[in-house]
Amino acid sequence: MSKSINIFLLNQSVEDVKNTLLEFKDNKLVEAIFINSNLEIDLECKKIKKIDISDFSTSENLQKIAKHSKADYTVLLKTESTLSLGQFALERFLAVAEDTKAEFVYSDYAEMKNGAKKKHLLIDCQEGSLRDDFNFGSFLFFKTKAFKKAAKKLNPEFKFAGLYSIRLKMMERNSIMRIPEILYVLEEKDERKTGQKIFDYVDPKNRAVQIEMEIAATEHLKNIGAFLKPKFRKVKFENYKFEYTASVVIPVFNREKTIKDAIESVLNQKTDFKFNLIVVNNHSSDKTGEIIEELAKKDERLIHLVPKRRDLLIGGCWNEAVHYEKCGKFAVQLDSDDLYKDQTTLQQVVDTFHKEKCAMVVGSYELVDFKLNSIPPGLIDHKEWTEDNGRNNALRINGLGAPRAFYTPLLRKLNIPNVSYGEDYAVGLAISRNFKIGRIYNSIYLCRRWDDNSDADLDISVMNNHNIYKDRVRTFELKARQKMNCKK
Repeated sequence: MSKSINIFLLNQSVEDVKNTLLEFKDNKLVEAIFINSNLEIDLECKKIKKIDISDFSTSENLQKIAKHSKADYTVLLKTESTLSLGQFALERFLAVAEDTKAEFVYSDYAEMKNGAKKKHLLIDCQEGSLRDDFNFGSFLFFKTKAFKKAAKKLNPEFKFAGLYSIRLKMMERNSIMRIPEILYVLEEKDERKTGQKIFDYVDPKNRAVQIEMEIAATEHLKNIGAFLKPKFRKVKFENYKFEYTASVVIPVFNREKTIKDAIESVLNQKTDFKFNLIVVNNHSSDKTGEIIEELAKKDERLIHLVPKRRDLLIGGCWNEAVHYEKCGKFAVQLDSDDLYKDQTTLQQVVDTFHKEKCAMVVGSYELVDFKLNSIPPGLIDHKEWTEDNGRNNALRINGLGAPRAFYTPLLRKLNIPNVSYGEDYAVGLAISRNFKIGRIYNSIYLCRRWDDNSDADLDISVMNNHNIYKDRVRTFELKARQKMNCKK
């Protein structure tokens, strides 16, 4: 018996919808193509049907789609541009869904950008792929029976998190499959660099969206046994004695343009405690080392470490500093091209440790250009982190904020992964499993965005590797929390 497919195409552009319709109208697998009811398309095709829906975000709309779809499979075309299918693309989606019994199938795709075709390879969805911005592409292929079942269980109040909640429900059944083949082409309309896109989820104007996403993610964690109640182990600072109360840690490699500014922003701090600065120079080949040495001669608080090892990345450099004998009770982060907001940053961090009796403190930062002018979205305060649900919601978001500060004895036990991306996130998740993380919501840090910044504009393969690592870290953490909950 042949299978049937319903297509839901809700693009608002008449021209783009018409071009996309041409890709489907003559395919024998396609039973019906639903378009937005306010569009007038001069294209004769009995398969075209109207539906009063403008997005895939709300529970109401998704439940309406579930009601209208009578075919074996339901396709949501989540795009604002023309979509062109590859050879036998629909047939390929169907074959994989049938052979694997997957309830949700997605594939790699290509983008037409400035007249050039560029591959956009995706990554496999794993248990830790909980972030709501996980890229499944624009062609979402669902088994209708499973889609209807998931839609029926949606929180009826969702205005933004409907589709996110549906795919989480399918993750719970381990029923998502990626086809590592380019099966369609999109016209790229978002011309922003990756360094701009990565902050969309913390843009204040998206706050209402994030609240709903947190609700959906929390429900998922409860369903899979990985939710943690707000009960924390106590931290006893008096058990360890240190010469310094705090040490600022700066790992650096070839940052001759910015390292002096970073160092001076630390040495200018005003505190009521003793602190030092440990700069771990990872064998820089430019003038970075000379600049550090010159500044160290003028201020004994500045310690210039050059590791003996040649295999260290950012995490490994952090371990060198944390295990150094003169590291303080609290190790506080500063990147080599960033600055502390003012002279009170370090004092605020240490005060928060003592006030909240926590094992880690995370501050808030402002995005600025190289000349320290504010740039959108401005303040990144991660208000989604709350004492009641922060460590659960941390599994959904893709970072914890800055600056990050740690209780050194605990960090010496955990150690930081020797990687140059996500190392802080990994150790932060591990700490949050048992201990409270304190928060500072006012700006105490300036994060520079400039052409030489490490994530100013990343190639898709680099972005994929970053996301795979963080998803894997989340998978590790999910399993650790499930194991911990089983012991209770």
